Amino acid sequence: MASDSESEINTSLGFRIAKPLANKKLSKKIFKLVRKAAESKCLKRGVKDVVKSIRRGHKGLCVIAGNISPIDVITHVPILCEEADIPYIYVSSKEELASAGATKRPTCCVLVMTKPAKGELDKEVQEKLQSGYEQVASEVRLLAFLY
Repeated sequence: MASDSESEINTSLGFRIAKPLANKKLSKKIFKLVRKAAESKCLKRGVKDVVKSIRRGHKGLCVIAGNISPIDVITHVPILCEEADIPYIYVSSKEELASAGATKRPTCCVLVMTKPAKGELDKEVQEKLQSGYEQVASEVRLLAFLY
């Protein structure tokens, strides 16, 4: 078992590249958006699916967990997001990200898309998802601009 000081050191090392890191208020909005996207099947989970979707030209918001070990697993994702002009943000916990994304396994990153990969959404659900996405994406872009 690791002591408290060891876990603090491991956490701080994981957050070294985690910029921009969402604060608690923004994290709550992000997790709410991820939950809505998971319900409407507009969510890609995991590094492999996210990278594949970005390369195929899908647009959305990339949410990356900051406490990933080893960190090399996700270091290429922000670069891909910047090249594709996709806003990205780090959150503090992969476990919270997984629970918001309606899965039991911890998730490194998710891509919240405004449109599902297959099929269509109801107009009401599409409008709710779009408004939540625009609100969070504008805050993320502003936060990314500061870094």
